[in-house]
Amino acid sequence: MRKNSRWASSTHFVSSKDSTLGSNLGLRISTTNYGAQVTGQGNREAELMGGFQELKRAVRDIEDINTIELPIILAPFFALIRSPLSTGPITSAALSSLHSLFVCGLISPASIGLDHALVELSSTVSHCKFEASDSSGDEVVLLKIMAVIEDCLCENVGTVLGDIEIRLSETLRRSAENTMHALVRTVFSRLHFLDPAMEEAKLRTGDEDVPEGEIKLTVSNNEHLEATHEEGDGAPQELNPGNGPELEPEREPAAVPPTLITSGIDRPQYGLPSILELLRVLINVLDPMDQQHTDSTRLIALGILNAAFEESGPRITEFPSLEALVLDPGCKYLFQLARSENTSVLHFALRTISTIFDTMRHHLKLQQELFLAFTIDRLALPPAPHLKGSAFTAKKAYTGSPRPGTPRPGTPMLNANSGTAEPSEQEPEKGTTVPSRVLVAPARGETRDLILETLSQITRHPSFMVDLYANYDCDINCENLFERLAEFLTKAVYPTDYPIEDPQQRNAQYLCLDLLLAFVNDMTIRAEAASEDWPTNFPPPESLIQTKSQKKLILTGASRFNAKPKSGIAFLEENQLIYRDLSEEMTRARSLASFLKGCTRLDKRLLGDYISKPDNIELLEAFIGLFDFHNKPVAEALRELLESFRLPGEAQQIARITETFASIYFASGPEEIKSQDAVYVVAYSVIMLNTDLHNPQVRKRMTFEDYQRNLRQVNDGENFSPEFLVYCVNSQRREIVMPEEHTGQLGFEHAWKELLTRSRQAGDFMICNSSVFDIDMFKIVWKPVISAIAYAFTSFEEEYIIQRSIAGFKQCATLAGHFRLPDVFDFVVVSLSEATSLLSDSAAVRVPSYPVIEVEGQSVTVSNLSVKFGTNFKGQLAAVVLFNIVNGNGNALREGWTQIFEMFQNLFLHSLLPTRMLQMEDFLGGVSMIPLRGSAPPRPAARSEGGLLSALSSYLMTPYSASAEHLVPEATDSDVENTLCTIDYIDALLAAVRALEALAHERTVARLKQESDDGVTQSEDAFSLPYDPASVFLLETMVSILCQAPQHIGELWPIVFEHLSAVLSTSTQYSILLIERAVVSLLRVCLILAQEPSLRDQIYVSFDLLSGLPSAIASSVGEQVVSGLTFLLHKHKDIVSSQTEWNLAFALIRSTVANSEAARLSFELVTSIASDGTDQLITNDNFSGLITILDEFMAIAGTSTEHSQAKGRRSEPLTSANSPPVARGKKAVDLLFNLNKFLPELLSSSQLPKHQAWRQCCLPLLVSLSRQSANAAREVRHSAISLLQRALLGPHILFEEADHTHVEEIFNRVVFPLLDDLLKPEIFRRDPQGMPETRLRASALLCKAFMHLDVREGQTKDFRILWIQILDLLDRLMNIDRSDQLYEAIPESLKNVLLVMNATSILVPPSEPDTRDERQRTLWTATQERMERFVPGFLIEVIPQPSTEAAAT
Repeated sequence: MRKNSRWASSTHFVSSKDSTLGSNLGLRISTTNYGAQVTGQGNREAELMGGFQELKRAVRDIEDINTIELPIILAPFFALIRSPLSTGPITSAALSSLHSLFVCGLISPASIGLDHALVELSSTVSHCKFEASDSSGDEVVLLKIMAVIEDCLCENVGTVLGDIEIRLSETLRRSAENTMHALVRTVFSRLHFLDPAMEEAKLRTGDEDVPEGEIKLTVSNNEHLEATHEEGDGAPQELNPGNGPELEPEREPAAVPPTLITSGIDRPQYGLPSILELLRVLINVLDPMDQQHTDSTRLIALGILNAAFEESGPRITEFPSLEALVLDPGCKYLFQLARSENTSVLHFALRTISTIFDTMRHHLKLQQELFLAFTIDRLALPPAPHLKGSAFTAKKAYTGSPRPGTPRPGTPMLNANSGTAEPSEQEPEKGTTVPSRVLVAPARGETRDLILETLSQITRHPSFMVDLYANYDCDINCENLFERLAEFLTKAVYPTDYPIEDPQQRNAQYLCLDLLLAFVNDMTIRAEAASEDWPTNFPPPESLIQTKSQKKLILTGASRFNAKPKSGIAFLEENQLIYRDLSEEMTRARSLASFLKGCTRLDKRLLGDYISKPDNIELLEAFIGLFDFHNKPVAEALRELLESFRLPGEAQQIARITETFASIYFASGPEEIKSQDAVYVVAYSVIMLNTDLHNPQVRKRMTFEDYQRNLRQVNDGENFSPEFLVYCVNSQRREIVMPEEHTGQLGFEHAWKELLTRSRQAGDFMICNSSVFDIDMFKIVWKPVISAIAYAFTSFEEEYIIQRSIAGFKQCATLAGHFRLPDVFDFVVVSLSEATSLLSDSAAVRVPSYPVIEVEGQSVTVSNLSVKFGTNFKGQLAAVVLFNIVNGNGNALREGWTQIFEMFQNLFLHSLLPTRMLQMEDFLGGVSMIPLRGSAPPRPAARSEGGLLSALSSYLMTPYSASAEHLVPEATDSDVENTLCTIDYIDALLAAVRALEALAHERTVARLKQESDDGVTQSEDAFSLPYDPASVFLLETMVSILCQAPQHIGELWPIVFEHLSAVLSTSTQYSILLIERAVVSLLRVCLILAQEPSLRDQIYVSFDLLSGLPSAIASSVGEQVVSGLTFLLHKHKDIVSSQTEWNLAFALIRSTVANSEAARLSFELVTSIASDGTDQLITNDNFSGLITILDEFMAIAGTSTEHSQAKGRRSEPLTSANSPPVARGKKAVDLLFNLNKFLPELLSSSQLPKHQAWRQCCLPLLVSLSRQSANAAREVRHSAISLLQRALLGPHILFEEADHTHVEEIFNRVVFPLLDDLLKPEIFRRDPQGMPETRLRASALLCKAFMHLDVREGQTKDFRILWIQILDLLDRLMNIDRSDQLYEAIPESLKNVLLVMNATSILVPPSEPDTRDERQRTLWTATQERMERFVPGFLIEVIPQPSTEAAAT
């Protein structure tokens, strides 16, 4: 089939646009015409090959193929045989496949649908048609037809056949090949009935039992092989006889099979010897270096070997002799044929290799490593430049620095236990090695397809990737094949240097993607409890994982050494890879030397330079001391040494290495060399001889005589023997090079030799479909795998690929949840969101105008996004998958929320979200809609005030008031249809994403903060920024999610508060609507904070933030602030308890009282707190705060009155009936006075001392009443002074008569300040008509308070200063306006005071004899002097002196 290129690349593809995939997912497919389908011969060929693709997919996950109906399996073959488009080779291949199905028993009497299949088969072979090509090929078709007919008639299904018409022809050549296949299958089927132990025992004694005269046959050609190897080396024909055996593995004698041909004597039925001889002959035919066999012969042998392996299956590994023959040279020859340029040979060799791996995988660990490394090297192509702006590229899939564990050519050659361990006892002169990578040219064209299909066949096992990781990546001595294969597959999904439309490239991309998706699917199945238990006879998984970590450290250390040796050694020491187990024998130098010798990842040039430095003599001695030179010729020993590093070019370094080598080699006791100096000279001569023979710049080569003359008498004064010198010369016919520098056939031979050496210690290949390594594997490859899936999803059009990509996305998300890897979720979301086309390139500054039409009773906005998204089938699929993944795994999402909310923002700006997602909750009466323009959202009730808000509303509309707003484009029918597709999709999408509103995460608002920071521009204009509806939508969405996930408030609060505080702290830079929504959002979050005791302190931080808003902003949002605060306090009465907390709450209230509606709500809140009832919350902590806030309301009443008076005389005076502020002020006075009745309870509950309670509670209350007794509002003023008088003259539980300081505080802080204020002209002008009455009442209060508080019998306190101050005030009051009532009323009040003072013997006039004490005399004198100033003679008139009374009498 491969001979016809158009058939090799004909693959049937189904466009996803024409498929039912979208309909199955609930999408509405647009009716846009996408062009006529491709027709013609090419399409019919594609349909024929498409049948095989469908069959391949159908059987992929089927465990028992016998459950599939036979006609389904055979249908693609029948169609191809019937088609006149096929050529002879194509038809021949199809017939051969049918024959193979008979042979393997797939077509049997037990097959489902056998009758129908045989009818179709008979019809097909009788109507076979194909294009004539060459006569030989056409005859083969006829032969194959006869073979199929023979299968039908002669096999056990022949009894089912009916009457058929058969066209026969003569049997042609190649029938012998089919016969040979049948014979070999019969022979190898004997293995299933033979006893391995018994047969192997017979084989070991076979040579002794061979009768005399029996002939041994062999097809071996060893001499020719050796000659071929010599030619590959490019050296003269002298060879070291010791080199031949080194290429062979060391096996026990039983592994060398004898060659037996039976004679005429009687013997039992044939057994293992015959099978072994047959296998040996077949394998020897494969030797590519044996020129007596042609490629045609090798093709026959490959086919027969493949049949043999298929027939024997894993049973062949139970026979050590057969296994040894397959391992070497069988695998060696097959791997060499895998490099053949003959396509047929390559095809059959790869098929046979695949069969061997299927049957003998347990015993082919290193062989599989070599083959897979070779395969990946051949398949790897240099990356092609991708299209500019492509969403997914190979470069993007691999971001960051290369992993230290990613192998380069060659792998570290260390003992498995430690990098510091000594060489093994079996081979002390060698470190453990792995084959160096054989450099090969990249495969192209049909060769690449063959290798890729073979790789697909080898990797089809569910456990394959696990096996790679456990056997190779977790082995220090092996390559990281899992990482290499995953890297290749992910890169191969992207386009290479082939033309983009090339079918071969597309097939390769599809196949690699299919392998990746199969890997993800297998891992998902294991994660869903379908994993096998790790066998106990395998190394523990923990040790393998630890080895993987150590391997990574070794690779990193080697890399650092190559960059800077000192840095690398420091890293190795830090990670205990060297200097770990030091002792007298294991010195520091020996420990380091062990690592340097064993790790071939090191730069050999740098290694040679480093160990030969003068400072590293000890290290050089330890390094060379690790080699075992016993019984080795000097030239061989030197070659072994110089193959471990590159000899430096400096003469001193070469001399230093040679001297050290001479010392250590001579210590091993060489036979012919008699001194260390002689070793030095011979070693130096060998180096010079090698250079002379292989340096192309040397024209005159050294002769043997020259060499002999140069070494004359250097062996301790004697000459070396001629045999020794001949050996030295012949040993240099092959150039001394390092292993990694071997190329071509020589390189392969060296790699195979190392493989056989390592295979003795490698152990068996572990196979187990276990999940113990899945998390480590997934962490390594998830990013490039998801990138590759995303590229395939966006770039390929075939329905099957899209379905598989969708499944891959979902499975990656499932694995991310299973392994708890949030980064994977984020990457899946980012990949899918980019494919949806719902992300905008830049944030829209202004919202365009789009046409709105009525469709089926609903308003539909036809926007650019709706039209574009309605036609984007891939985008709709991506969005469906994205939100299904997020809906089920939203709690694991991190950075991906950014893309989710960017899509919501874009949908919102294009009016594609439903109403329920556009609602804003507040505390003023329900919900409102987020406007797309700058107008404020509709409110249930209009606010009473104007001014500022009116100006803001008009300003916010300014950017959208231009005439361009009315230029709405018309919507076409196609646009409407595409928009309806989008609307239908959005409804389905929201059903899947409804759970998103209940999810929360700390990074949800990352995008919000970024948008906020990017959008803020400082300006002198307080409201210079236009309204941004997207910011409001995102804010509302964020808070809605948070409110529906209160259990995550602890994690979410810092991020939410950061965004809200950033907005509110620069509130003058945003639209007032955004600020209002931020305030509401903050208070809504506070309701959740109130439910978490550990977070309640954040409520007061929020209060402090809100109370600090600028006055204009606070007034605008005051209604929302107070409503939210009221709701919070009523729902959580204990949320505010301490005095500081109450002060913050009252400060928040005070910041909003400038807004009349907010003031009304605030006063209602304060009233509920300070009044009797269920909501009463008066405590000792908020008592002073209540006084302050009530005082604020009374002051506002006065301010309102003054503003009204300033408007003019014609304005109506404000009263409680026509002014809400005055009414609130008057009620505030009553509330303030009523606080007195709560004092006893507070005093008993708080257990405060009376003097402290007096100063904290009682005195501030009196001070407030005193201050408001001068209020501009007459009703407030009169009510305050009346209640002040009641408070001062009534009973008082906190007043202590014995403590005169209380009396002084009352007069100095309550009464005197009141009278001082009333005497001020500016206070008088507040209410000229009513202020005289207030002065009159205040003067009376002064006198009454004095008489009530100070004038008592037995008064011992000296209150002369207080009394003089009273007289001063009465003087001022009496003389401030002689025309009013105050001038007449004050003397009367003063008279009453004097009489009471006299009656209580406080104010006593002089008498004869004068019996007064000093205090009475002083008080009388001071009183008389002061009163004479404003009421002369009044004191004597009221209280006459005794002498005066007597004289009068």
